[in-house]
Amino acid sequence: MGADYILYGSDHSYFTGKVRPYLRYKGLDFEERLATREVYKQIILPRVGAPIIPVLETAAGEIVQDTTDIIDLLESRHPQPSVYPQGARQKLVALLLEHYADEWLVIPAMHYRWSVLDQQYEFIMREFGRMSAPDATPENQVQIGEKISQPFRGSIASLGIDAATIPAIERVYAEFLQQLDEHFTRHPFLLGTRPSIGDFGLMGPLYAHLGRDPVPRAMMQAQAPEVFRWLQRMNEPEPVAGEFLAADEVPTTLLPILKTLCRDFLPDVLDVIVCNAAWLEENPGASIPRYLGTHPFHTGDGEGERIIHSYSQWMFQRAWSHYQALTGTERESADALLSDIGGLEAMQVEITHWLRRQPGQLELVESD
Repeated sequence: MGADYILYGSDHSYFTGKVRPYLRYKGLDFEERLATREVYKQIILPRVGAPIIPVLETAAGEIVQDTTDIIDLLESRHPQPSVYPQGARQKLVALLLEHYADEWLVIPAMHYRWSVLDQQYEFIMREFGRMSAPDATPENQVQIGEKISQPFRGSIASLGIDAATIPAIERVYAEFLQQLDEHFTRHPFLLGTRPSIGDFGLMGPLYAHLGRDPVPRAMMQAQAPEVFRWLQRMNEPEPVAGEFLAADEVPTTLLPILKTLCRDFLPDVLDVIVCNAAWLEENPGASIPRYLGTHPFHTGDGEGERIIHSYSQWMFQRAWSHYQALTGTERESADALLSDIGGLEAMQVEITHWLRRQPGQLELVESD
């Protein structure tokens, strides 16, 4: 009999790095298959409609794309131990950090892959070539990688990565690494002895790009060894569920990271929501494109222009909906935390156009 699940992905893939450790942590029966060009042609493009990984296939033949959808499907079928904390504040923090990892840490991840390509060219090109053609010679893999990596290499400007913003991107990432390293000297995971959805979110950028590519890997090992050890814990989980911290505690060591998230990332998200609403007002009933032009952004003391990623609202709605459902002492506790980290005002935003994912599609659409 075959495995219960097949994961189509790659070590080189940002979001495969998020799902793989989840499957391992849950102890699920899965087989990982490299997303070769044949897999793209025969499975991913016909059944997903876009050349995107990772993709999960169930024993019943269901195909699921998008890491959040994959994890939520598996949580519904294998609920224990849950990666979603029950505590109001802990769940809010976990959801915010998942969103931050998915949508914002892509900036340093892509910078340290492509802006320093001359220092890690052979590794990067061979990884791209190996994914496409695992049986090719190393020399041919480099040639293949050179060709198929062009769209990724050309995308960094759209993310706001340029000569004007790179110094700030590097400073903010170095601070993040230092802060996360300090946290992991005290706690094995973000919220205790058990990984949350926030931990799995962070695995995307911190493993596939920043923990494997030679330049940022060396940086992590030298400057944030506890973060590197956390990567190993996540990829080789112990068969013990562990626990989230008691009394809905959010460690003080996470507060500097959360303050940066609220300072840099949430303004970008709020403007995405405004842009999405404006587009949907002008195009009622239409599926919204994934990208809606560009808008200003800032990271630390750096300013630039980056894409308006409509999907970011869908991710934000998860944390926003959780927060809006809180009442009584749970709401008061969440408000106190949000006030401390600078995120209270963002959580009061009115979302006039709700976005949802269409099954089997990547677009977002207006929903009643």
